[in-house]
Amino acid sequence: MAAAALDAPGAKVTAAWRRLSRLPGGRWLFSVMVGRTAPYTGTIGARVEQFGDGHCVVSLRDRRAVRNHLESVHAVALVNLAEMASGLAMMSALPAGVRGIVFGLSIEYLKKARGTLLAETRTTLPDVTAPCDHELVAHIRDASGDEVARARIQWRLAPPKGAGS
Repeated sequence: MAAAALDAPGAKVTAAWRRLSRLPGGRWLFSVMVGRTAPYTGTIGARVEQFGDGHCVVSLRDRRAVRNHLESVHAVALVNLAEMASGLAMMSALPAGVRGIVFGLSIEYLKKARGTLLAETRTTLPDVTAPCDHELVAHIRDASGDEVARARIQWRLAPPKGAGS
């Protein structure tokens, strides 16, 4: 692996995904590692299904631990799922030296979320030569493909120190 690739924020995570995702139970283990790295994210028990090149799909099983009093997946679990998909997509897209941080998040709840859910985010980053803002959208769909929630995650990106000066 090239030295520049190792400097990318998500290089170690991407390398772990490539190693583990091919193994029996590897996606589960990768997902547990993500949850341990970001403990609050780990509370929902989501599983990374696809990851890399600015794309991420994360699944969430419907179970009592993530439900609300309406017998559907809790709104905050949906936000957590969307942020997880966005963060992993962004991490896999950031080039060496570029930093990113979430500064805003909004979500629309389109219908009650029941059953296994999939959150998907894709991004293509602009050339980051100066600090800039970049929006990602996480679409959360149920097993029938209906969109149950849509989150917009605002990221502030900054170039490598010394770039553009």
